[in-house]
Amino acid sequence: MSEQLINVVTFVCGFCHTNAQQNVIKASNKFTLFFVPLFSFSTRYRNECTHCGGRTALTAAQVAHSMNSPARVPGQ
Repeated sequence: MSEQLINVVTFVCGFCHTNAQQNVIKASNKFTLFFVPLFSFSTRYRNECTHCGGRTALTAAQVAHSMNSPARVPGQ
């Protein structure tokens, strides 16, 4: 499994109720052959609070919506 930080947004966390940065993370399972990754067969997205570590599953549409947020990961 590989994980990639897609975006960083700021809003009130549903777990700790703190206005904190939230990491939008893409987690992919890849099929490998002799340790060479060939293709992804499962992709999931999640939101992770930087204050409390609370995690929430996201849909691809929610991730696309988060990309319209003004706070973005540098270089993305």
